[in-house]
Amino acid sequence: MKKLLDLITEEAAKAFLAAGYDTSYARVSVSNRPDLCEYQCNGAMAAKKEYKKAPIMIAEDVAAKMADSPIFEEVTAVNPGFINMKLAGSFVADYMKAMEADEHLSVEKTKEPQTIMIDYGGPNVAKPLHVGHLRSAIIGESLKRLGRFMGHKVIGDVHLGDWGLQMGLIITELQERQPSLPYFDEALTGPYPEEAPFTIGELEEIYPAASARSKTDEAYREKALEATHQLQLGRPGYMALWTHILNVSVSDLKRNYEKLNVEFDLWKKESDAQPYIPELVQLMKDKGLAHEDQGALIVDVKQETDTKEVPPLLLLKSDGSSLYATTDLATIVERKKLFDPDEIIYVVDKRQEMHFVQVFRAARMAGLVDENTKLSFHGFGTMNGKDGKPFKTRDGGVMRLEHLIKDINDEMFKKIVENRSVRDTEAQKTAEQVGLSAIKYGDLSNQASKDYVFDVDRFTSFEGNTGPYILYTIVRIKSILNRYTENGGSLKNGAILPPANSVEKDLMLKCARFNGVMENAYEEKAPHKICSYIYELSNDFNRFYHETKILSEENEAQKASWIALLDLVRRVLEACIDVLGFDAPERM
Repeated sequence: MKKLLDLITEEAAKAFLAAGYDTSYARVSVSNRPDLCEYQCNGAMAAKKEYKKAPIMIAEDVAAKMADSPIFEEVTAVNPGFINMKLAGSFVADYMKAMEADEHLSVEKTKEPQTIMIDYGGPNVAKPLHVGHLRSAIIGESLKRLGRFMGHKVIGDVHLGDWGLQMGLIITELQERQPSLPYFDEALTGPYPEEAPFTIGELEEIYPAASARSKTDEAYREKALEATHQLQLGRPGYMALWTHILNVSVSDLKRNYEKLNVEFDLWKKESDAQPYIPELVQLMKDKGLAHEDQGALIVDVKQETDTKEVPPLLLLKSDGSSLYATTDLATIVERKKLFDPDEIIYVVDKRQEMHFVQVFRAARMAGLVDENTKLSFHGFGTMNGKDGKPFKTRDGGVMRLEHLIKDINDEMFKKIVENRSVRDTEAQKTAEQVGLSAIKYGDLSNQASKDYVFDVDRFTSFEGNTGPYILYTIVRIKSILNRYTENGGSLKNGAILPPANSVEKDLMLKCARFNGVMENAYEEKAPHKICSYIYELSNDFNRFYHETKILSEENEAQKASWIALLDLVRRVLEACIDVLGFDAPERM
């Protein structure tokens, strides 16, 4: 379906042409003075210079040509040259009916579907998920869902960190504690035990202990670096330990991501890119891009147009070991070979921007991707506490993600039980649904690139611009629809009538903006625009609800019309929250 704004603009263009003016001036926008009109066109003022005519005269000429259009209820020319428009109720109702009949709720799917890979999540194995992992998971999941909603083939890849120094640290610490394990016997090449020599709880204690020691014990750190290097060379015992670490960690990661309603299509790892590294390095050398500097292999990626210093990309360290940049370039090679994507989007902390500038430039210079393949960095800001600093536990430590989720769920459970609107047996599940909306909406309602304050009290409120408020609105609509059908009504029989009042018309017009909002949110990779939209739509619905006696309306056709409109609003709201990555309960 065409966007409502496009239909109005087309009608305005006809009027400009009929009045003798160029159609390029017929740009229409939502009015910034809703007390005066619903839509406006300021093109007459822009046309003043070309036609050497007072803008108000141009506006009056155009308004006269629009007067007989069935789209408009009223068109007026206002000094100094605005064209103010109010839509005909019958036209708006017809648009609602077309939306209602469209399985995609008026959103036009792309005519040229692309294959898009989204690299998000990015946790390191052997470490628990903490609040620092939250934004990548939530934003990446919503971008994946938004791309699919618009008709693209979108592949989500968690891209696990499983090949760096943390592996060497764990291996070294494990050897210190249990030197007799078969994995450390160089003469032994297997088979090794099938059962891991640690649990996830033990593993999550081993890594921080090893990391802390490496900062003060240089000999220990050197041992860990050598263990990392030996692992990357394929030492059998270390590879067997690495497999154990991976299996134990991934099981725990999947459990925690499931709580966030985050799903990955691929559980690819840094190590998956290792086979591509030798060929990548040789290609860089053959093309004259890589050269030695103090024993290390580097690639100069700076450009003459740079306004700030862009350091060389470090491809290999002096001992021949690879780095994040090496792995990221090799991963691009792998993705191009396996999936041939049209675009790869990286949802990463914005402080990593320079790293990706280097990687993207090196990839282009080496021809790892063609000119039509987009490499996009989607950097996000920091999630902070009320003190404006990165979110911490009360004792100042980094908060584990599952603890944050539990705290939010406990808070929601308390509020739901106090409200007494849900039976005890359902309260826990409802608390989890509403808690997830609080977390996700609290994050996604902010522009991704900006830091924001995670305020538990505000995010869990049922009032204001919050996830629970959006869900409460949906549940309210469901309740009305259920009561209507319980009394013998059918959701299929009502035809949407022209709005009975201005409040209903506002609700219809806001509902009609759905396709434009989704299209714009996708183009700008901006889930916060969906949040803004559903907050406004929820407000418009709640105003309509408070001013309209829906179920007690005696005119059955009018009642059925309102029920049909409410069902459409519900479908739009539920489509939006599904893209944002959460759903609504039946009761709250």
